[in-house]
Amino acid sequence: MQHIEISYQWTTQGAERVRNRQSPLRNPLMDLLQAVRDAGSIGGAAKAMGLSYRHVWGELKRWEQSLGQALILWEKGQAARLTGFADKLLWAERQAQARLLPQISALHADLEKTFAVAFDPAHLALPIFASHDAAMDLLREETASRALHLDLRFCGSVDAIRALNEGRCHVAGFHAPWQPDAQSLVARTYKPLLKPGQHKLIGFAKREQGLMVARGNPLGLRDWADLSQAGVRFVNRSSGTGTRLLLDENLHQRGLLPASVNGYGLEENSHSAVAARIAAGQADVGLGIAHAAHGHGLDFVPLSQEFYWLVCLASALDTAPVLQLRQLLGSASWRASLQALKGYSLIDQAGQVQSLRSMLPWWRFRSDQHKPLI
Repeated sequence: MQHIEISYQWTTQGAERVRNRQSPLRNPLMDLLQAVRDAGSIGGAAKAMGLSYRHVWGELKRWEQSLGQALILWEKGQAARLTGFADKLLWAERQAQARLLPQISALHADLEKTFAVAFDPAHLALPIFASHDAAMDLLREETASRALHLDLRFCGSVDAIRALNEGRCHVAGFHAPWQPDAQSLVARTYKPLLKPGQHKLIGFAKREQGLMVARGNPLGLRDWADLSQAGVRFVNRSSGTGTRLLLDENLHQRGLLPASVNGYGLEENSHSAVAARIAAGQADVGLGIAHAAHGHGLDFVPLSQEFYWLVCLASALDTAPVLQLRQLLGSASWRASLQALKGYSLIDQAGQVQSLRSMLPWWRFRSDQHKPLI
């Protein structure tokens, strides 16, 4: 059985070569076959398509070898004719594309519309890797209405910062508790990835993390220690996420081993996926954000307030996309949108550039450590 791959290409206005115009979706072989049928010769087909005779002849031979079937009746002194198999190929394509014409036309129009944005200098794009977050989804919608398009990919906080450092994005989104201890797991994880002077924080939002439980909280779960109760089924976030770091840090602080939590090894890659598993009765509790819990009809037990930051390289702060993003984050319209989002609260520093040393207690000058407290 032959496998089908769909591709597309750009052409400038008026530069399109002759092709099988009965087929709205391009296929180079079908173009060749239709040209041979119309011209009655390889030379005529080559001239109509603006190609050399040698190229067209070579392509037809290559396709015959690839498909294992003859396509052209090569009779000396006779007009070139399609074989029965080639006739069936053209017929099959017309049948398939006739059935799919509405979908293909819609796809064609959507591609042209989307790529028109890429060729418009008034529109900007900003690649972002970020920890899964409802406010980031909302931000993508807000920026698109202002001709700033976020190429947003959700991953763990640690992976997002690594992507930034490897040049795979321009901005990363991560979250951490406010002013965590300098010796905490969170600090020890993020510190090697973020460097003062090289990275700059951009204020974004404050949100709640806590226990997502079934409506009415039937097991009465209220604290971190309750996760190790007998019979409680837990669902975890994947390694490398800020939520997983938060869990591991709090288990460690209470002297609890991961093995004591039933379901610690059961992982989901987003807050929504964790909430969905609990809503389906496949788990009793998971750690996540209030917005995801309420979106799936669950109750939420707040345990920790944390800051969600955007971070970029200092060299990118004054680029046009980042400047436009910072401006939007400080706007009244964005503040109103964020305030309406369940489980989130505003921060005065939204959109403002912040240094790592001023916001996170993980770097200390040696001389500062010995200064007397006043």
